[in-house]
Amino acid sequence: MPASPSQTTGRVVVGLSGGVDSAVAALRLQQAGYAVTGLFMKNWDEDDGTDDCTAQADLADAQQVADTLGIPLQVANFAAEYWDNVFEAFLTEYQAGRTPNPDVLCNREIKFRYFADYASRLGADFIATGHYARLEPGDAQRSTHRLLQARDHNKDQTYFLQGVSHDRFSNVLFPLGDLHKDEVRAIARRAGFANHRKKDSTGICFIGERRFRSFLSRYLPAQEGPILTEDGAQIGTHPGAHLYTIGQRQGLGIGGVAGHSEAPWYVAAKRLDENTLIVTQQLRALDSLWLTATDANWMLAAPPEFPMIVKARIRHRQTLADCQVTADGEGLRVTFPTPMRAVNPGQYIAFYSGEQCLGGALITGAQPWATRLAQAAA
Repeated sequence: MPASPSQTTGRVVVGLSGGVDSAVAALRLQQAGYAVTGLFMKNWDEDDGTDDCTAQADLADAQQVADTLGIPLQVANFAAEYWDNVFEAFLTEYQAGRTPNPDVLCNREIKFRYFADYASRLGADFIATGHYARLEPGDAQRSTHRLLQARDHNKDQTYFLQGVSHDRFSNVLFPLGDLHKDEVRAIARRAGFANHRKKDSTGICFIGERRFRSFLSRYLPAQEGPILTEDGAQIGTHPGAHLYTIGQRQGLGIGGVAGHSEAPWYVAAKRLDENTLIVTQQLRALDSLWLTATDANWMLAAPPEFPMIVKARIRHRQTLADCQVTADGEGLRVTFPTPMRAVNPGQYIAFYSGEQCLGGALITGAQPWATRLAQAAA
């Protein structure tokens, strides 16, 4: 577990979420000689009218870990900050027909901003989380700290960290970067952590595993609209076009359409002004050879020179793909030799050179849908 280049001990505040990853992160830091304090972040109001919030159970799990380790556990409420900096942006993006990634914003705005600043006020020398990622000191030409993929590539979370400003990593520790998930669970079991078999969270960051469509409709009222094929034939209805993502297959309710094959249907485009979904059975119609992006965040001492040949991914756990990045006005244009499937504006693209995550950018557009269909039909 790499530490700061100038220190091997010090005071560290660990974000204890109640999950097994942050628990083992705290344990490893304690074993390495750090003075560890746990901090449980409350980022959503429990009394939101649903029965899905797990904050109390998560806090109990975090307390059990803290008691087992003999470390203090503090609780900080960032619900207002989460609402203002993450959730409102999340709603705005969905309302505009894009597909946001709140986990990227949560890392940038909450964990490595408000949490980090709070830990500093507690006198922390470092902060730590249970992310699967690695940090190494960089050099003047590249970056202050180099963000590297985790040893466990299946769990690597650098995609979710690409939006964090590189100067925020100067006092960060990622104790799990050299471990695989099965090792983490084994360590937790031997340590006596009650959460050693707790399943990983797959819900929206800090909102939990709710019924997403009904949850979102509480904030963005939906209206029924048509589902059309690419030739304009209506084959169904939907409860609101903003609830769907490009490439989505499940939940369309249009299987077995007369006159069409039994092949699955996919969302190919959304017309928000008409509240219409366009669907296709041609997987190639979902492919794009280029995309545009903006708001790039580079974890480098100086902006890169373009054109740049690197690898990239447009979603978590996706296999890294070759690409060329060029400047495009105030943004970027990313071109792929092999088509990328289901590019969703509002999501992020992360760039890599070898094991290093160079940064990322917000996807704003992709190869037009009509062009894709024309190419697929050619």
